[in-house]
Amino acid sequence: MDDPFQMQRELRYGAPVCDQILTGRHFTIGYSWYFRQAKWVLEIIKPNSALLGIAFADGERLDNFRADQRVPWRFRASLEAYVNSGFDRGHLVASANMDETDIQNSETFLLSNMSPQVPQFNQGIWRDLEMEIRDLNARHYVLETYVLTAPVFDFNKEVKPIGTRQTQGGIDLPVPHAFVKSVFAEGRDGSFELWTFMMDNTDLDGSLEDYLIETYLAEQFVGGRFWDRVSGGDLDAQKKSKGRMWKTKSDLKGPWTEPKLSKLLEREVVEVALRLNLDASIADRKSDTIAKILSHQNA
Repeated sequence: MDDPFQMQRELRYGAPVCDQILTGRHFTIGYSWYFRQAKWVLEIIKPNSALLGIAFADGERLDNFRADQRVPWRFRASLEAYVNSGFDRGHLVASANMDETDIQNSETFLLSNMSPQVPQFNQGIWRDLEMEIRDLNARHYVLETYVLTAPVFDFNKEVKPIGTRQTQGGIDLPVPHAFVKSVFAEGRDGSFELWTFMMDNTDLDGSLEDYLIETYLAEQFVGGRFWDRVSGGDLDAQKKSKGRMWKTKSDLKGPWTEPKLSKLLEREVVEVALRLNLDASIADRKSDTIAKILSHQNA
């Protein structure tokens, strides 16, 4: 019989191994007692909207950081460990990904959903990636977006902790060297697309595409298989390749020319039209949709 925990929606396409499964109301944490933090988290972006087809108003960010009492006290982080540490309580499942209801947002502030992050990283490129994933999820051709996020520890480097054995809870908390975020988008047509990023836990610049990595390599860094419930070799080619970044929010902004629109995929041209509140469908000819966009822009 299959593991009953796999009945969680976000675990539909599989999850890596871990010490303890923490099944949440809206996302799942695979916890590491050794590192006193998540080994991975799995989520569906805006899960209620995806399931019910209802647009929820953005809820309040609750900021109610607290220990996760499902984890034995000697294996869990405390708030005291972060005090004067110089590190942010970095969300693995972003608060803004779970803002449809108060209880949904509240769950993201459990410390089991946090890892120590360099402030410039957490508030910089990590936040940018989270925002672009939400924009990807909002596109008409995407049915659901699954995201696996995991801290990475490089044992060729010194592992530095925050907190001390004397802090409340009696543990110190290792600081990850990097983070992996694997984005698995299920299209309305049944297709799958996969992008996996790995970013050092430091102040980074450059484009998001610079941090794409082969998913098979990311699995080795994290120590577990990603999306292993997808049958057979259906993801094999994508997991072997870094792939290319999806068109970001800024890429889908005008002003438009016919050559610029022609370089987009047909579904991306439709997305541009829909963002302009034009009537468009993937069933339409691409050239017709382009003409409609240009006519609207020049009106």
